[in-house]
Amino acid sequence: MSSMPALSPADIVHTEQELRTLVGEPSEKIKRKTVPILDEHCQSFIAKSPLLFISTADGNGRCDVSPRGDEPGFVHVYDEKHLMIPDRRGNKRMDTMRNILQNPHTGLVFVIPALGETLRINGKAYITKQTSLLEHMAVQGVTPKLGIIVEVEECFIHCAKAFKRANLWHHQVWPNQDDLPSIPKILSAHINLPDFTPQEVEAYLGESYTKRLY
Repeated sequence: MSSMPALSPADIVHTEQELRTLVGEPSEKIKRKTVPILDEHCQSFIAKSPLLFISTADGNGRCDVSPRGDEPGFVHVYDEKHLMIPDRRGNKRMDTMRNILQNPHTGLVFVIPALGETLRINGKAYITKQTSLLEHMAVQGVTPKLGIIVEVEECFIHCAKAFKRANLWHHQVWPNQDDLPSIPKILSAHINLPDFTPQEVEAYLGESYTKRLY
Protein backbone atom coordinates (compact mmCIF):
# COMPACT_ATOMS: atom_id res chain seq x y z
CA MET A 1 0.00 0.00 0.00
CA SER A 2 1.45 3.36 -1.08
CA SER A 3 1.21 6.54 0.95
CA MET A 4 -1.00 9.46 -0.06
CA PRO A 5 0.94 11.89 -2.30
CA ALA A 6 1.21 15.52 -1.27
CA LEU A 7 -1.32 17.84 -2.92
CA SER A 8 -0.92 21.55 -3.45
CA PRO A 9 -3.90 23.97 -3.32
CA ALA A 10 -3.84 24.02 -7.12
CA ASP A 11 -4.55 20.27 -7.14
CA ILE A 12 -7.82 20.71 -5.24
CA VAL A 13 -11.12 21.78 -6.78
CA HIS A 14 -12.43 24.71 -4.71
CA THR A 15 -15.44 26.08 -6.61
CA GLU A 16 -18.40 24.87 -8.63
CA GLN A 17 -17.08 26.90 -11.56
CA GLU A 18 -13.90 24.81 -11.54
CA LEU A 19 -16.00 21.68 -11.27
CA ARG A 20 -18.16 22.65 -14.25
CA THR A 21 -15.11 23.57 -16.30
CA LEU A 22 -13.77 20.06 -15.82
CA VAL A 23 -17.01 18.10 -16.08
CA GLY A 24 -19.49 20.27 -17.98
CA GLU A 25 -23.20 20.88 -17.52
CA PRO A 26 -25.95 18.25 -17.37
CA SER A 27 -28.17 17.96 -20.41
CA GLU A 28 -31.73 19.28 -20.44
CA LYS A 29 -33.02 15.71 -20.22
CA ILE A 30 -31.02 15.07 -17.06
CA LYS A 31 -32.24 18.32 -15.53
CA ARG A 32 -35.85 17.37 -16.23
CA LYS A 33 -35.76 13.85 -14.76
CA THR A 34 -36.22 15.05 -11.16
CA VAL A 35 -39.80 15.03 -9.89
CA PRO A 36 -41.06 16.50 -6.58
CA ILE A 37 -43.44 13.69 -5.67
CA LEU A 38 -43.72 9.92 -5.35
CA ASP A 39 -45.62 9.34 -8.56
CA GLU A 40 -46.91 5.94 -9.67
CA HIS A 41 -43.50 5.00 -11.09
CA CYS A 42 -41.61 5.83 -7.90
CA GLN A 43 -44.21 4.02 -5.80
CA SER A 44 -43.91 0.92 -7.97
CA PHE A 45 -40.12 1.00 -7.69
CA ILE A 46 -40.27 1.25 -3.88
CA ALA A 47 -42.80 -1.61 -3.69
CA LYS A 48 -40.34 -3.90 -5.52
CA SER A 49 -37.24 -2.88 -3.55
CA PRO A 50 -35.96 -5.07 -0.67
CA LEU A 51 -33.03 -2.80 0.12
CA LEU A 52 -32.30 0.89 0.56
CA PHE A 53 -29.46 3.02 1.85
CA ILE A 54 -30.23 6.06 3.98
CA SER A 55 -27.75 8.90 4.36
CA THR A 56 -27.88 11.36 7.25
CA ALA A 57 -25.59 13.89 8.93
CA ASP A 58 -25.44 15.24 12.44
CA GLY A 59 -25.62 18.89 13.46
CA ASN A 60 -21.92 19.33 12.65
CA GLY A 61 -22.19 17.77 9.21
CA ARG A 62 -20.58 14.42 10.07
CA CYS A 63 -22.13 11.93 7.67
CA ASP A 64 -23.39 8.38 7.92
CA VAL A 65 -24.89 5.89 5.46
CA SER A 66 -26.83 2.87 6.67
CA PRO A 67 -28.60 -0.01 4.86
CA ARG A 68 -32.21 -0.96 5.55
CA GLY A 69 -33.60 -4.19 4.15
CA ASP A 70 -36.56 -6.57 4.30
CA GLU A 71 -39.08 -8.20 2.00
CA PRO A 72 -40.08 -6.03 -1.00
CA GLY A 73 -42.74 -3.57 0.10
CA PHE A 74 -41.34 -3.14 3.61
CA VAL A 75 -41.24 0.63 3.04
CA HIS A 76 -44.77 2.03 3.26
CA VAL A 77 -45.81 4.87 0.95
CA TYR A 78 -48.64 6.94 2.44
CA ASP A 79 -49.11 9.50 -0.29
CA GLU A 80 -47.13 11.39 -2.92
CA LYS A 81 -45.04 13.19 -0.31
CA HIS A 82 -44.58 10.73 2.56
CA LEU A 83 -43.07 7.29 3.10
CA MET A 84 -42.09 5.38 6.23
CA ILE A 85 -39.20 3.00 6.91
CA PRO A 86 -39.61 0.58 9.84
CA ASP A 87 -36.71 0.48 12.28
CA ARG A 88 -36.04 -3.24 12.66
CA ARG A 89 -34.01 -4.76 15.45
CA GLY A 90 -30.33 -3.72 15.29
CA ASN A 91 -27.23 -3.05 17.34
CA LYS A 92 -28.64 0.00 19.19
CA ARG A 93 -25.99 2.41 17.91
CA MET A 94 -28.85 4.48 16.47
CA ASP A 95 -26.53 6.54 14.24
CA THR A 96 -29.28 7.35 11.75
CA MET A 97 -31.83 8.19 14.42
CA ARG A 98 -29.48 10.41 16.41
CA ASN A 99 -28.52 12.27 13.25
CA ILE A 100 -32.15 12.87 12.30
CA LEU A 101 -32.79 14.40 15.71
CA GLN A 102 -30.07 16.96 14.97
CA ASN A 103 -30.47 17.39 11.21
CA PRO A 104 -33.59 16.25 9.31
CA HIS A 105 -32.07 16.30 5.80
CA THR A 106 -31.72 12.82 4.35
CA GLY A 107 -31.06 10.98 1.10
CA LEU A 108 -32.30 7.51 0.13
CA VAL A 109 -31.16 5.07 -2.55
CA PHE A 110 -33.54 2.20 -3.36
CA VAL A 111 -32.10 -0.95 -4.95
CA ILE A 112 -33.84 -3.78 -6.81
CA PRO A 113 -31.84 -6.98 -7.42
CA ALA A 114 -30.69 -7.46 -11.03
CA LEU A 115 -31.63 -3.87 -11.92
CA GLY A 116 -28.76 -1.45 -12.47
CA GLU A 117 -30.77 1.73 -12.10
CA THR A 118 -31.62 2.92 -8.60
CA LEU A 119 -34.20 5.35 -7.25
CA ARG A 120 -32.85 8.32 -5.32
CA ILE A 121 -35.05 10.32 -2.96
CA ASN A 122 -34.07 13.41 -0.99
CA GLY A 123 -36.16 15.00 1.72
CA LYS A 124 -36.60 15.64 5.41
CA ALA A 125 -36.93 12.87 7.97
CA TYR A 126 -38.45 12.58 11.40
CA ILE A 127 -39.00 9.71 13.83
CA THR A 128 -42.37 8.38 14.91
CA LYS A 129 -43.39 6.08 17.76
CA GLN A 130 -47.10 6.11 16.92
CA THR A 131 -48.35 2.58 17.50
CA SER A 132 -51.18 2.73 14.97
CA LEU A 133 -48.68 3.38 12.17
CA LEU A 134 -46.09 0.87 13.33
CA GLU A 135 -48.53 -2.01 13.90
CA HIS A 136 -49.02 -2.30 10.13
CA MET A 137 -45.29 -2.98 9.74
CA ALA A 138 -45.11 -5.93 12.15
CA VAL A 139 -43.23 -9.03 10.99
CA GLN A 140 -43.34 -12.41 12.73
CA GLY A 141 -45.51 -10.82 15.39
CA VAL A 142 -42.93 -8.17 16.25
CA THR A 143 -43.93 -4.51 15.84
CA PRO A 144 -41.07 -2.05 15.36
CA LYS A 145 -40.73 0.47 18.16
CA LEU A 146 -39.87 3.32 15.80
CA GLY A 147 -40.30 4.36 12.20
CA ILE A 148 -38.55 6.91 10.00
CA ILE A 149 -40.97 9.11 8.08
CA VAL A 150 -39.50 10.94 5.09
CA GLU A 151 -41.19 14.00 3.63
CA VAL A 152 -40.18 13.82 -0.01
CA GLU A 153 -38.64 16.82 -1.77
CA GLU A 154 -37.23 15.26 -4.94
CA CYS A 155 -37.04 11.87 -6.65
CA PHE A 156 -35.08 10.70 -9.66
CA ILE A 157 -33.68 7.59 -11.31
CA HIS A 158 -29.93 7.17 -11.06
CA CYS A 159 -28.29 5.56 -14.09
CA ALA A 160 -26.84 2.03 -14.03
CA LYS A 161 -23.23 2.90 -14.92
CA ALA A 162 -21.82 2.28 -11.43
CA PHE A 163 -23.53 -1.12 -11.18
CA LYS A 164 -22.43 -2.04 -14.70
CA ARG A 165 -18.82 -1.05 -14.03
CA ALA A 166 -18.92 -3.10 -10.83
CA ASN A 167 -20.60 -6.12 -12.52
CA LEU A 168 -22.60 -6.26 -9.34
CA TRP A 169 -25.36 -8.57 -10.49
CA HIS A 170 -23.16 -10.84 -12.65
CA HIS A 171 -22.58 -13.84 -10.40
CA GLN A 172 -20.09 -15.26 -12.89
CA VAL A 173 -17.53 -12.67 -11.73
CA TRP A 174 -18.34 -12.78 -8.02
CA PRO A 175 -15.36 -13.77 -5.84
CA ASN A 176 -15.10 -17.23 -4.38
CA GLN A 177 -16.34 -17.60 -0.82
CA ASP A 178 -12.82 -18.42 0.32
CA ASP A 179 -11.57 -15.09 -1.06
CA LEU A 180 -14.10 -12.94 0.81
CA PRO A 181 -13.05 -10.89 3.85
CA SER A 182 -13.52 -12.80 7.11
CA ILE A 183 -16.04 -10.74 9.06
CA PRO A 184 -15.43 -12.64 12.32
CA LYS A 185 -11.69 -11.94 12.05
CA ILE A 186 -12.29 -8.25 11.29
CA LEU A 187 -14.74 -7.77 14.15
CA SER A 188 -12.54 -9.67 16.59
CA ALA A 189 -9.59 -7.43 15.70
CA HIS A 190 -11.60 -4.20 15.84
CA ILE A 191 -13.46 -4.97 19.08
CA ASN A 192 -10.18 -6.15 20.61
CA LEU A 193 -11.51 -7.67 23.81
CA PRO A 194 -9.78 -10.53 25.65
CA ASP A 195 -11.07 -13.96 24.64
CA PHE A 196 -13.42 -12.49 21.98
CA THR A 197 -12.06 -14.76 19.28
CA PRO A 198 -13.15 -14.99 15.65
CA GLN A 199 -14.87 -18.26 16.54
CA GLU A 200 -16.91 -16.55 19.27
CA VAL A 201 -17.78 -13.71 16.89
CA GLU A 202 -18.95 -16.20 14.28
CA ALA A 203 -21.18 -17.94 16.83
CA TYR A 204 -22.57 -14.62 18.03
CA LEU A 205 -23.35 -13.48 14.48
CA GLY A 206 -24.97 -16.80 13.63
CA GLU A 207 -27.30 -16.53 16.60
CA SER A 208 -28.06 -12.87 15.86
CA TYR A 209 -28.88 -13.52 12.20
CA THR A 210 -31.16 -16.46 12.96
CA LYS A 211 -32.86 -15.39 16.19
CA ARG A 212 -32.78 -11.59 16.34
CA LEU A 213 -33.76 -10.26 12.92
CA TYR A 214 -37.06 -8.85 14.21
